[in-house]
Amino acid sequence: MKRAICPSHQPLLLLQCSCINKHKPWIETTYHGIVTENDDKVLLDPPLIALDKDAPLRYAGEICGFRIHGQNVPFEAVVLDKSTGEGVIRTKDKLDCELQKEHTFTIQAYDCGEGPDGSNMKKSHKATVHIQVNDVNEYSPVFKEKSYKATVIEGKKYDSILKVEAVDADCSFQFSQICSYEIVTPDVPFSVDKDGNIKNTEKLNYSKEHMYKLTVTAYDCGKNRASEDVLVKISIKPTCKPSWQGFNKRIEYEPGTGSLALFPSMHLETCEEPITSIQASIMLETNHIGKGCDRDTYSEKSLHKLCGASAGTVELLPAPSNSVNWTVGLPTDNGHDSDQVFEFNGTQAIKVPEGVVSTTLKEPFTISVWMRHGPGSREKETILCNSDKTEMNRHHYSLYVHNCRLVLLLRQEPTESENYKPAEFHWKLDQVCDKEWHHYVLNIEFPAVTLFVDGATFEPFLVTEDYPLHASKIETQLTIGACWQDLSGHDNDTETLSDARMTQYFRGNLAGLMIRSGKLENKKVIDCLYTCKEGLDVQLPEEVASSVKVEFNPNQSSLSLEGDDIESFEKVMQHISYLNSRQFPTPGIRHLRISTTVKCFNEETCISVPDSEGYVMVLQPEEPKISLSGIDHFARGAAEFESTEGVTLFPELRIVSTITREVEVEAEAEAEAEDDPTVQETVVSEEIMHNLDTCEVTVVGDELNGDHESLEVDLAQIQQRALEMSSSNVGMVITGVNTMANYEQVLHLIRYRNWHTEALFDRKFKLVCSELNGRYISNEFKVEVNVIHTANPMDHANNAMVQPQFINQVQHASVDLSGHNLANTHQASVVPSAATVVIVVCVSFLVFMIILGVFRIRAAHQRTMRDQENGKENEMDWDDSALTITVNPMETYEDQHSSEEEGDEEEEESEDGEEEDDITSAESDSSEDEGGEQEDQQGSSRQQQLEWDDSTY
Repeated sequence: MKRAICPSHQPLLLLQCSCINKHKPWIETTYHGIVTENDDKVLLDPPLIALDKDAPLRYAGEICGFRIHGQNVPFEAVVLDKSTGEGVIRTKDKLDCELQKEHTFTIQAYDCGEGPDGSNMKKSHKATVHIQVNDVNEYSPVFKEKSYKATVIEGKKYDSILKVEAVDADCSFQFSQICSYEIVTPDVPFSVDKDGNIKNTEKLNYSKEHMYKLTVTAYDCGKNRASEDVLVKISIKPTCKPSWQGFNKRIEYEPGTGSLALFPSMHLETCEEPITSIQASIMLETNHIGKGCDRDTYSEKSLHKLCGASAGTVELLPAPSNSVNWTVGLPTDNGHDSDQVFEFNGTQAIKVPEGVVSTTLKEPFTISVWMRHGPGSREKETILCNSDKTEMNRHHYSLYVHNCRLVLLLRQEPTESENYKPAEFHWKLDQVCDKEWHHYVLNIEFPAVTLFVDGATFEPFLVTEDYPLHASKIETQLTIGACWQDLSGHDNDTETLSDARMTQYFRGNLAGLMIRSGKLENKKVIDCLYTCKEGLDVQLPEEVASSVKVEFNPNQSSLSLEGDDIESFEKVMQHISYLNSRQFPTPGIRHLRISTTVKCFNEETCISVPDSEGYVMVLQPEEPKISLSGIDHFARGAAEFESTEGVTLFPELRIVSTITREVEVEAEAEAEAEDDPTVQETVVSEEIMHNLDTCEVTVVGDELNGDHESLEVDLAQIQQRALEMSSSNVGMVITGVNTMANYEQVLHLIRYRNWHTEALFDRKFKLVCSELNGRYISNEFKVEVNVIHTANPMDHANNAMVQPQFINQVQHASVDLSGHNLANTHQASVVPSAATVVIVVCVSFLVFMIILGVFRIRAAHQRTMRDQENGKENEMDWDDSALTITVNPMETYEDQHSSEEEGDEEEEESEDGEEEDDITSAESDSSEDEGGEQEDQQGSSRQQQLEWDDSTY
């Protein structure tokens, strides 16, 4: 250490005492302090005092300051007394306990050195300072939730219904803790503890109060109340009953909308019981719909064809028609939207005409039938029987019911060997007597017989043998509903048979009885015939597909579920839907039933879930209106009728189907005072496409005479479109399920031929088409065809100039223009000469007018054909611009013809509701002169008129 050199003019003793700073200041090694937030003074323990051994020397023994070391230290140290070294620590800014509760830094003290300039200043060691920031209760409690909700069951006391919770932002334990909660709402049966648990103080009653609303507040340990109270809602439920909840008991199904979810919001209330497994079955009751469910109601033959069955199928219980009439006498059930069902009450039976079935027992064949049968008597009840027509009454083959057994009798024809062979096949089936519809198919390929019931295979439990039949030439009779037996003295030709002719009557309902020769029915066709068009469906979510087992019955009218997780089970239930794929489903109710079984941990049934019931209401589909339109009145020359091609009856036929529905539209109110729009219903017609299954052309008036007239169609075109045609003396029937466009094309090909037209002036036909076995029927479209007869005008002119002596020389004296026949009258009496001349002149003039009219009609017909090619409306006009007519010799004919047709045409017009065509001014004048009424036009589609062109009158 260098010694300080004192000035020479000062004494040596004084120099040694005032100029030497020998010692460092001294402070404690550790300090602990407390400061309250929002205050600047720190209380230290021990107090901040620096000591210096150089005291009491000036400067060297004095403490000039304290220095704080650390980053961003919010404190400063200040010397209060230099001589004593006393100091204090204080904050630079207000502290926030919530941001930092403690601060640690180091501090040093330094003396004043050896002079006022602070030279040779000494520093103490560094001491550690720990300062704790004390909290101020500046924050109030705040609840974590804006509101609380809970649901409790009536009649039960809970230890805790729900818990409310508040927090305090203060940093200290004292002020940040919530010390108590309080229910502010008075007179409620609830309490809250210091932890925020709310419970009921008495048993709650749902009938007294459905919901309680409570206001709850909180206090921290500094007695600060919550800044905002919280609302608590407690709902009261009736006593818990396990059940399925959250689904509508009435579910409306709109036809054509596809799949409809039945239980989209369903859940199972288990009343907090621990469930380990759950089973449920959902049943859709459709037994009252059709033959057990909704299926297409086409004829059974059409259904077989739609399902892919090959040709050879014969329908033994067809819907009665003009060509098929052996089922006319049977009572039918008309309550299933044209689903043809025949009722047998034990007294009715029918015989099938000869030639309908040509099955022999040597070839494989199939018998299929829909049957509904209840517990019957011990008598045999015959469904189908082929027996001897006379004498021996042997049964060749038959299908009958006996004591709830289905039995097929199959006797073999005579053979060289007289050995026993299988003859009777017995099946014992519950389905035979359960009063429900079932589908039975027997594939017979002797000696094997296979039975399918509702698509499932059944083996016979008993097969008995018998000798083959003895040879005979007796014809057989095929009957339905009983077995034929011969009794002499009675007529064999009765269609509906009396008790004297029949035995073993059937009691029940039959439908769709078919025999198919030469080939067995395959399983695919059988399943197709039985499959319903409606049923249950489910689309399993991927996340639950493996945890819930789902099984359907064959016709999808019921399904069963099994699982062990309630949440997954509920998701599957929510995806169960109803589907009806028919374009025009059968409307009505389908009942739903849900049966449920649950088990708890002990594998026993712990709670009972009652069955849940509801129903699907299938709404009435929009009924289609099938409209037939086209040319309904035209004329052709006789030569065309006699040609091999004939005359096309429906050249421009159009088949259109529309539905009418009401649509709600918004319309602005007319009154200015009304601001809101009003809702109005508007009827909208919309064209739709669907199939047809029958179109029938019938003759209006006399039946067809096969000797000289017929209706014809190209059979190759019929077969190409998978249709069938049958004809009789009353018309033609085209059957088969196909599109309206294909039916149009086939109907365009129907021709009428008549190779003896001398006595024919017109022919009328009627066309009717239908869908779904007559459920929807079109209008009656009537066509009138006139025959134009041609003659040589010079021959008639020469005849008119002759003065014959006898009237029988005039072959055209009497002409019937009523539209059916021309009658030639030959008279042998002599007429006075003056009268003869007058008659001959009148008749000749009349013949001349007829000839002239024929030429005009033919000219108009040629123009009509050209107009048709150009898409214009067809008209047949009289072009008599070169004539001046002063006398109308056809007045009597017109009056008669008008009066005869006026009544019929007015009736047709009222039925069709269609407007009259316009009447030309020339016709109107002519009608007024003649005093007759204008003829009504037939249908809205009439496109032709006969008009007089009197522009030169």
